[in-house]
Amino acid sequence: MTHPDAEENIKLLHEKSRTEPALNFLGIKILELKPGYSKLSIKLKPEFINAYGIIFGGITMSLADEAFGYAVNSLKLPTVAAQFNIHFLSAPDNDDELTAEAKVVKSGRRLAVAEVEVTNAKGKLIAKVSASGVPL
Repeated sequence: MTHPDAEENIKLLHEKSRTEPALNFLGIKILELKPGYSKLSIKLKPEFINAYGIIFGGITMSLADEAFGYAVNSLKLPTVAAQFNIHFLSAPDNDDELTAEAKVVKSGRRLAVAEVEVTNAKGKLIAKVSASGVPL
């Protein structure tokens, strides 16, 4: 899957990531970014624990959403999420590090589709995502 603007988009995304408020507030790091693919991570913190003593699912979802966004935007800027379906498969440990890998399945003129897997430091599958976005 090659797009003529992918390399330029990736350069721009790396620049924007330095000042992206949500990414920096949560402490999400970009580990890898290439056309149609991203790999991001987050170190879980005590502030992410919910009333039940486990990590709030929204943190896992935020990491997956960021990974999705970087993967689809590497091909077409800007692309915004239109649908996001997440399956929480396991709870991470409260002090774990999570990694999200996003792969674009389709990048068309009117729709982008990607799949995201979130794993913990031991490689255990924490969540699986299917998402679509709309290029603006």
